[in-house]
Amino acid sequence: MAVVPSARTLQRHFARLELNTRPDGTTPGVFGRFEAAAPNQRWTGDALHGPVIGGRKTYLMAFIDDHSRALVGYRWGHSEDMLHLAAALRAGLSARGIPQVVYLDNGSAMVSKQLLRALAVLGIRLTHSRPGQPQGRGKIERFFRTVREQFLIELTAPGATEQVSGLAELNELFTAWVETVYHQRVHTETGQAPLARFLTGFAGDGPPPTPTPTQLREAFLFSEHRAVTKTATVSLHGNTYEVDAALTGRRVELVFDPFDLTDITVRYAGREVGTAIAHVIGRHVHPAVKSDSTAAPAPVTGIDYLALVRDRHTQVMTQRVNYASITQPAVHPQAAANAVLPGQVDLLDLLDPTPTVHHEPDHQEIP
Repeated sequence: MAVVPSARTLQRHFARLELNTRPDGTTPGVFGRFEAAAPNQRWTGDALHGPVIGGRKTYLMAFIDDHSRALVGYRWGHSEDMLHLAAALRAGLSARGIPQVVYLDNGSAMVSKQLLRALAVLGIRLTHSRPGQPQGRGKIERFFRTVREQFLIELTAPGATEQVSGLAELNELFTAWVETVYHQRVHTETGQAPLARFLTGFAGDGPPPTPTPTQLREAFLFSEHRAVTKTATVSLHGNTYEVDAALTGRRVELVFDPFDLTDITVRYAGREVGTAIAHVIGRHVHPAVKSDSTAAPAPVTGIDYLALVRDRHTQVMTQRVNYASITQPAVHPQAAANAVLPGQVDLLDLLDPTPTVHHEPDHQEIP
């Protein structure tokens, strides 16, 4: 049997023969291992394919803090789209503060103009990994492996997924596992538990800046531009709205909640100039909104490990109030589901037991 040389042996051999250059004569780049120096310097986001719940595939949208490995924002959904990514990010922003940089790949959900707008409103810099060069994404990939080995493994037993009534329960179980298990265990690379490392990073300077409820809502509104017709109307996704006649012939910005197309703010040259009055409404939500509802299965005996983790986490959370969730408006059922998850620990509250008071600006125009 022939002996197959190792990859390292071949690499040394090619280097001796000076064959380790590219066709253009340049040498391959060398990539060192990067780690942010402090919490909230960089969040990395990605998606993980999950189990089938209620007959539908699930996906986890998650953001991890590069320095501490704390999971800062997350959400299970039935689609790998911008709205679920935004829900995960929004939860993280309200409970963990504002990062300096968000690092994503080039998936369609992660390059959408609405996501770019949300980050720009909050002053967050967006960077993308280069196609074929996913450097810097190892930490979240390692986290996803932990999710598979410690959380999803509990759903592989025969009949286990049938015991989960839907996305709400899947998110509840996952939240309990994150806060009670993952955040509390010492990470092999950092030598600290993710939660402890996150909090230690702010021990000297105090809690990081957080968006006000008004800023957070503004960031995740959708924005589209339309030309005003001669009859002072605009069209948006099959709906027709009346606007101020003075805007006839001009191109205006329509700003709205994707879960409610009956309430449209009109802006021109960066200033609010009234609201669009619904004239013909055939669609009440943006086309990007997909239903996450699933039929609840008949109750059966529970998932022992995850149920125990959830119960233990619930006992802890009964002593706490998530102030961020109190201030989040929610009307549409999915919009309510996209608010901060029940039981998601506000890490900023752990730094200061006194609830943060958000001071609203005197006006709400976009600077």
